[in-house]
Amino acid sequence: MSEPTSLDLKGLKCPLPVLKTRKALASLKPGDRLMVLTTDPMAAIDIPHFCNEAGHTLEDKQTDGESGSFLIRKGTD
Repeated sequence: MSEPTSLDLKGLKCPLPVLKTRKALASLKPGDRLMVLTTDPMAAIDIPHFCNEAGHTLEDKQTDGESGSFLIRKGTD
């Protein structure tokens, strides 16, 4: 399995983490993975909701206070 693409969104506030995650996923092929790093506490709610609505799979979610990491597998286009 290949390493996921990394997207560092630390310091950005809602709605930018979701918008930039959407843009990054658009450039990937279905099945590719994206690791998103955030410091916005709302990302813990927003990114899983976005994945569910857009048909992507949230494979892992780690949150520690304000920081978070989200491993997303891109769904089919």
